[in-house]
This record gives sequence, structure tokens and C-alpha cells, in this order.
Amino acid sequence: LDDLVRRYKNSTKWQAKAAKTRLNQARILQRFTDRVDRKGRRYGERPVSRVSVAWLDKVFGGMSDTPGAANNLRKILAVLLDQAIKAGWRADNPVRLTDRFKDGEGFHDWTDAEIELYRSTHPLGTMARLALELALNTAARRSNVNRIERDHIVDGRIMVEHIKDNNPTSVRMLATTRAAIDALPAQPIRYLITTVHGERFTVSGLGNRMRKWCDEAGLPQCSLHGLRKALSRRLAESGATDAEGMAVTGHKKSETFAYYRKAANRIALSDRAMTNLEAKTDVQPRKKLGNSND
Repeated sequence: LDDLVRRYKNSTKWQAKAAKTRLNQARILQRFTDRVDRKGRRYGERPVSRVSVAWLDKVFGGMSDTPGAANNLRKILAVLLDQAIKAGWRADNPVRLTDRFKDGEGFHDWTDAEIELYRSTHPLGTMARLALELALNTAARRSNVNRIERDHIVDGRIMVEHIKDNNPTSVRMLATTRAAIDALPAQPIRYLITTVHGERFTVSGLGNRMRKWCDEAGLPQCSLHGLRKALSRRLAESGATDAEGMAVTGHKKSETFAYYRKAANRIALSDRAMTNLEAKTDVQPRKKLGNSND
């Protein structure tokens, strides 16, 4: 497996990945190959031909407490074992025959009521308010929100280079975002979201600060990433198509946005069905006219 990892890192598929993706996946592969079995042997020393479905099931099963990490490792190993097929070392890929853990609900999707509660707690003129409005306007992750600069606002639009998907977007600035920027007592020179010292937040620093701001609003279940989900939901409820929604959120895969569109469609369809049903129902049925002998 050690040799297979080295060959994979020299492949064009690996080199085509973003630098940050390569770094994260390299760390995951290193931790995996450095793991030791019950006989004291590193996983990296295991012959590729002896990587079986049964062995992988035990590996993934031992990660049941962290299903997200298990699924991520499974995804990376599946591509790694594809490389073994290309090299002629195997005729099959056992990783793809294993089962993934069921996906959880993930980050909480802010409701409209929670958004308004946050706004009432953090009024215009605060950095807390601007962070919410920028995220709710652009669907940017914290690794992008902390990097948005004044120069990224061009002709009333906000340009965002989505780091994870490497997918740039150009989104019209909403009036709520403009109000939050204009209300700041000291206008940012470069970065829009800054610390009290006027410096750009680190990714983790912004996450910690948003945690504090949400807690102050009585919203321990909410997070900055949840605003990305909230905007996706709002776009879907507004009737946006998958392509329109993805042009705002920067998603590359339609499946993610389609989830919100389908949920919104169910609500719209159920409302339409109940409206049609109600139109055919009398609140107080009229008595039928009987004959003269009744």
C-alpha cells in the first residue's frame, strides 16, 4: 500500500487536485498507512492483493464513532485502489464493495425565525451582523467569508472564489448586506470581516467568533456553515432551478442543491393539493332538498 500511495501521488489525477485537497488527503493516507494491526504490522506494508472487503469492513467498522471520517477515508481509498487496477495489480476494487455509513443531517439549517433572532441580537453596525449577511448573501464557507475583500465587490456584485469546489461565483449584493457594510462605524480598508484590531480572521478564529455570536443570540444549534444551507433552502423555496441555485452557492454537484429544491417542491405541492381540496369542500354542507313526503 505504501508503494501504491507513492504511485498515486505521481499520477495526473492526483496532480489535478487543488493544493489544499492534496494536503488534506495526503495526511489522511499517511494516518491510514501508519496504522498498526493486531500483529504490529503497518497497514502500509500490507500487499495490495490482500486488501479484501472483509478487512476493509473491519477497518471502517472500527470508525463507527466518526462515520463522516470513515466515509471520507472510504472515498479516498476507492480512488487509490482504482490506481491499483490501472497498474495491473488488481482486477477489482474491494473498497467499492463496502458499505458507507448513513449520512447524518450535518450542519443545522437556519430557519427564518432563527435568522431574525440573530439579527435582533446583533444589530446593524456590528461585525457579527455583517458576517451573517455576507454568508447569507453568498453561501460562502468560513474559509471564504474571512477572505472577502472590498475589491471583491464590483458593480454591486460580490465575487467569491469558493475554496472547496474551486468554483467562482458572482452574486448580486442584497440590500441587507449593503446596509450591514454601510452601518459599520469604521469602514474596512481591505477585508470586510475583521477582528477588533482590524486584522483578518483566521478560518478557525472566525468559526470560534461565530460560535460566540450565535450563543449570544441563544442559538447554540446554529453555525456559519448552516447559513450556506439556509440560502440553498431559500433559493429552492423561491423556485430557483438547480442551475440557478448552483450559480449562487458554487456547488459543482447538482445533487446537493436538488435536495433543497425537492424539499421545497414538496411543500409547494402539498400546499397546492390542500388548496385544491379545500376549494371542493363546503365548510357547512347544505342539506339536500327532499321530496314532499319527507
